[in-house]
Amino acid sequence: MELDLDICRVRPWRASDLRSLVRHADNRLIWINLRDRFPHPYTEQAGRHWLASANGGGTPTNFAIEVDGEAVGGIGFIPGTDVERISAEVGYWLGQVYWGRGIVTAALIGVSDFAFSAFDLHRLFALPFAENLASRRVLEKAGYELEAILRSSAIKDGRILDQALYGKTR
Repeated sequence: MELDLDICRVRPWRASDLRSLVRHADNRLIWINLRDRFPHPYTEQAGRHWLASANGGGTPTNFAIEVDGEAVGGIGFIPGTDVERISAEVGYWLGQVYWGRGIVTAALIGVSDFAFSAFDLHRLFALPFAENLASRRVLEKAGYELEAILRSSAIKDGRILDQALYGKTR
């Protein structure tokens, strides 16, 4: 799957993305708003591990966000299982120098449409930390609706945080 959008391109990760992946992902301001499985510092070893696993088998669900020919962020979704197999959790990040340009919003709209059609999903959702207003705004601009605030539901960097549950249905 490749999406050529006005402001960016969404495409599968490539081994050649390693340098740009590490350069953009190794940023505490990105890490502080993501799940702990996103490492910090973001090393070349972490990048090689990610690139090896990102395109493993089946229809891909993890993609690079490309601007000017360079991978500058990532976006993807995790399909649910069992009774939640009609849902998937979306997630994304973008290199700091590209923030505030509408890039992730465009990528999220495109990937959401792809997820609904290619995986026959009924619902997509995201759980940004409630204090991450920029990510919440991205979700809202992409048509996701705030469903709940999950009080004291996560821990990041030693702090107990609320999460905002956003959802979008087909």
